This record gives sequence, C-alpha cells and structure tokens, in this order.
Amino acid sequence: MTVDARAAVRRPLHLAVGGALVVATALIPGAESVAADQTSEVTLPYTCQFPSGTEKADVAVRAVLPVSARTGEEIRPGDVSVEVALERSALAQFTAVEAATLSAVAELTVRNTVGEHTADASWQQLEAPAVTLPPEGEEGVVLAATGDVPTVTFSTPGRAIIAPAALSLTFASFTQDGTPTSPPELTVACEPADDEERPLARITVRDSAGPTAPSPGPDDPAPGKDPAEKPGKPSRPAPGVDPDAHRKIDDLTEARLEALDDEDPGSCPIEIPPEWVMTTAETYAAGYANAVKLDGAAALGPAFMKVVLNKRYINDSCASTVDVTSEVEFAYEGKRQLPPTKATFLSYGFMPTTATMVLEQVGPPAVVQTHTVTNTPTYPEESTVTAQLSMRLYDVKVNGVPLDVGPNCRTERPFEQVLKGYGQSYPPAGYLVAYGGNLTGYAHIPPFKGCGVGENLDPLFTSAISSVGKKADNYTKMTQAPLCVATNPDGPDCPPKVPKPER
Repeated sequence: MTVDARAAVRRPLHLAVGGALVVATALIPGAESVAADQTSEVTLPYTCQFPSGTEKADVAVRAVLPVSARTGEEIRPGDVSVEVALERSALAQFTAVEAATLSAVAELTVRNTVGEHTADASWQQLEAPAVTLPPEGEEGVVLAATGDVPTVTFSTPGRAIIAPAALSLTFASFTQDGTPTSPPELTVACEPADDEERPLARITVRDSAGPTAPSPGPDDPAPGKDPAEKPGKPSRPAPGVDPDAHRKIDDLTEARLEALDDEDPGSCPIEIPPEWVMTTAETYAAGYANAVKLDGAAALGPAFMKVVLNKRYINDSCASTVDVTSEVEFAYEGKRQLPPTKATFLSYGFMPTTATMVLEQVGPPAVVQTHTVTNTPTYPEESTVTAQLSMRLYDVKVNGVPLDVGPNCRTERPFEQVLKGYGQSYPPAGYLVAYGGNLTGYAHIPPFKGCGVGENLDPLFTSAISSVGKKADNYTKMTQAPLCVATNPDGPDCPPKVPKPER
C-alpha cells in the first residue's frame, strides 16, 4: 500500500498506537538521519609518549555505524578512519634520523558500553600511507589510518556508547632514497588528554523480542487517506528557515537519547514497515562542483534521479522525532551516471585544459536520510544524501592539443559524495526533499589510474585534480527540483522539471 507522498508531507499523519498518539510526519525524506547507517565522527586531544617526551596530538575518529540495533545483532563499523595530527615538535624524532617520509599503523582501543556493561575492542592494523615530512618552519602532518575492524554485539537493550580510548602508533620512516631509517620503526603509546566523555556514537539497542511496528486498530486512519490536520498548529511569519533549526535538531537528538534511558527500549521508537509508506518518485538536480587544485568549477547535471521513498521509517514518540531512509539511482541513457560535462580549467594555474568528465554511480543506491523534529512548530528538518561515485575523464586537451588518456582514465577507487540540506515544514522553507532546494557538501577525489596510452599519465591527473585530504578540497552545490511522485502523476511537478543551478 502507498500514500501520496506530496500530500503526506503537507498534512501530518496521525496513527493511534497502543493508546498513544504517534505523529508520523515527513513521509518524504529531508534531513540527516539518525535512522539507518550514518557517519559518526569525534575529535579528541591525546598525549603521546615519544622518546624525547610527551607530545600532543589531535585524533579524529570516523566510522559508519547504525543509530539503532537489536540485541544480539552484529554491528560492523564501516569506512573506519583514525586521523592523527602531529605537531611539528613530534617530528623531531624522525628528522633527527634524516627521515623524508613517515607512515604508521594504528591500534585503537574502543570502549563499548551499554548500561552497566562495558567491554573493550581493539581496532588493529589500521594503516596510514606514507606522507612527506615538511621542511623546518612549517606545520606538522596528518596521518590517516584506515582498515577493517571487528564487529560488536550488544546483548542488553538500552543506549549503547562507543568511545575511543587508548591508541598505539607504530611509525615507519624512510630516507629520501626510500631506505629505512635507523631505527626503522618507533612505537608510541597515546592516551586521551582528559577525562571528558567524547563518544564516537550512541546506538539505541532495542530488545530483539520487542515489537518493531504498530498494528493499526479498527478506528485508525489508513495510510493514504486524508487525516485531520495537526491540532493547534500555530500560524507562522513570512517564509524563512528557522535560524535555530540546526541547534533544535541537535538538542532533540540528545533529548531522544536521554528519553530512551527512562523509557522501555522495546517500545520506543517504533519502526513502521515499508509497505505502509513506500512509494516512488522522479526529479532532476543540477549544480556545480569546485576543483580547488584547478581553480575552477565544473557544471553537474541536469541529473535525472529515480527515487524510492520511505525504505525505512522510524517514529520516535519519546523525543518527537521522525527518521526516514530512502534511495536514489542516477540514470542517463540507460547507465547509472550523471550526464557527461565538459570542463575548462587552468592546470597548475597557467595551462588551459579541457576535459569531458563523467560521474558514474557505483555500488548500492545513493541513500537519502532525514531527521525531523515534530514538537517544534516549524518542524525543522535536516537532509543528507550520500552517493558512491567514480570519476572518469576523456577527450582531454591541454592548451588546445589533444592528450590521449585512453578509455579508462578514472579514479582508482570510488569516493563518497555527501550533500546536506536544511529546511522546515511550517511554512515550507529551505531544503525539503518533496519541494527541492539547495544541497551542499564536499568530496575527496582519490588518485587516478588507467590514464595514458603509451605513457603513464596517472601522476599528472592525480597531482592536478585529486584531493590532499583537507575537508574543503572540492565543494559541491546542487539544486534539486520538486519531486514528481508516482501516486500523484497529475500533480503540478509532473513530469519532473529541470532546476536552474545556483553557484
């Protein structure tokens, strides 16, 4: 069974479940979700014991983790990274032995806690590739260690906390000609610099024997029917996004976790089965992506998107939040990609270069997640769209002269493009998935491979385009048109329109 998603986003749906009123609003996704998987991140100050003395280091830990799970369910952290920022003074240990490059293997102790139960896990063999040590007078370096880590399972319902603890770093240093220094390795123990709790993630663990979805009673309104308007909805001033929307979402997320400490975790939140609310839609998006190294921007789109709405729908009446997960597939001439776009840049600041660029979707569908706060009059929403993409280049010309890069010049691995948007439902303003709007974010472009015919051009494109690990490397801004929803084919937004991109 499906509902008219456009109507649903304008009229909150009331479901009476177990005598409690569950406000099922925002059936269209439109915000960073704390339902399904999401990227969790925390930065902690550490102190590391080097042979010359104690050194400070900022450590950023990231992982993709669920926000909710069942007891006994195996949780596998994904896309794990541990970035260690070493100050200049810490590098003296290596420059003293004439090191030119430095790599590391990290082992992070992670403390898993639920209720009164605590257990430590070891995230081992996280490898950070070699970085070049900067010359005297410049700042320190950042070593980014990645790898696979073990799963964790919680047997007790409640709020589970995953927090970084002790860190061990084994450094390997090499001279300018690539030979190991003497000594070739150095192992350093690091501890959090203070006792302040900085969790990587909080996960709601529900009893696997508890209910996962409401059963509609005989007097409940059926999905897709016209429900009564939300009572007491106050009139609002002229359209404009609530300036405190981000803060309210963060506050309600924390309130949600605190409420779960006092509630029966088996009954809150409630997950509604997809067949109640899932439907399909289509739309277009267009925009621009900066290439910082090339000092320019490339046009993107218009990208045609096939959307499956409400693949997962969780209503948390404890904290008045609704979380929705949907999926998106890009489509162009039967392929999972954005349309090709021709870009012109100044390579290395002076060499005019043109290339045709294609962003190809790889792996699973892109994920659209929403988080909506329902006890605030404006109903603030935060939206996150996450896609796995691969970049391919062809038809390259440097200063007007064709450069044969071959048919398979592309990034050596997929990269993650994350875009975010913020809005509110009453009155509709900012970004809402149903109505569209602007989404912005950053992407790290990996090195290139397969470039060149008869000569290896991989280093050329890697040095000219690929990211260097800074967050603001490649800024993207996309404008999405309103959805054309399958359940409302005669609506004003069908067929889907092509939006005008904004810089």
